Amino acid sequence: MTFVPANEGIAQLKPYQPGKPISELERELGITDIVKLASNENPLGCSDKVKEAVAAELAEIGRYPDGGGFILKDQIHSQFGFEHNQITLGNGSNDLLEIFARAFVSEHDSVVYSQHAFAVYGLVTQAIGAQAIEVPAKGFSHDLPAMAAAIQEHTKLVFIANPNNPTGTWFEEAEFEAFMQKVPAHVVVVLDEAYVEYFPENFNSLKFLKQYPNLIVSRTMSKCYGLAALRVGFALASVEVTDFLNRIRQPFNVNHLAMVAAVAALKDEAFIEESRLVNKAGMAQLEAGFNALGLSYVPSRANFILVDVQADPAQTFNALLKEGVIVRPVGIANHLRVSIGTEAENAKFLAALAKVLGLEAKA
Repeated sequence: MTFVPANEGIAQLKPYQPGKPISELERELGITDIVKLASNENPLGCSDKVKEAVAAELAEIGRYPDGGGFILKDQIHSQFGFEHNQITLGNGSNDLLEIFARAFVSEHDSVVYSQHAFAVYGLVTQAIGAQAIEVPAKGFSHDLPAMAAAIQEHTKLVFIANPNNPTGTWFEEAEFEAFMQKVPAHVVVVLDEAYVEYFPENFNSLKFLKQYPNLIVSRTMSKCYGLAALRVGFALASVEVTDFLNRIRQPFNVNHLAMVAAVAALKDEAFIEESRLVNKAGMAQLEAGFNALGLSYVPSRANFILVDVQADPAQTFNALLKEGVIVRPVGIANHLRVSIGTEAENAKFLAALAKVLGLEAKA
């Protein structure tokens, strides 16, 4: 039997490594008191209204979902003002990122994204066999003028994130508008806003969609809304762009229970406000803890923070695992990314970090 090799881009691809699950650490070390601060999940879980809505629909598991996603698109329309034909639903925003690349990029094209940006941008580019143009970051932030200058004749897509994962950095509306004015009309810009709900006052992206028909705004329900296990994301764009996206979107890519949950989550504004308050308090707690330990960090507008542990991040990560704390190495020298947890979870992490680094907090 002749072996048929994979496409070159696939053959050389290193799969995305998600945060270590709690169950895996339990199996490996036999630890039961574990805090997971690795995957930027909402420490409150999801809204009780979401649980009630999903429970009421369990009898529908035997039915295929609505492939057009009417109920979720209708809620997005009510909340954000965009028509159904401007909305693309995804199995989480990762699904959408792949759809964007497959819709507009071929192996003869290039994709622009920043250093220290979400790993999936590079993965989808490589999978297609397109040229990756990774623009050096400015510190830990996107260098938007340099990214605009890096666009070539064969560039079809630009990925930018605000706030950025894994650094938590952000840019302002004026910086973004200046960037968009430099982008050729044939180049599609994806604005990945997975964490925008935590600091909504920072940036209003939606007002730019009418002005720039080559813009896609991508959002997820996995973070602030607390639906990580159900995998729901949505994209907003012009009618023309959305039409192309939905031509290659897999049928039934968002399941019925996920859509029901997403509708309930979008409606529950009180839960989102509580999540914001818990996140801001937790961020302040970690910042104060790092200051007391003499550790620097990158200011963040997300639900995680990048801290300089002044040591090998892999060794520190492994040492923290033995203390029952899961964080995330992100490929940046000396740095670990830490999700914001509850007050008790944050305290456990800070105590464990001080122990493994041999540091003593200063009053």
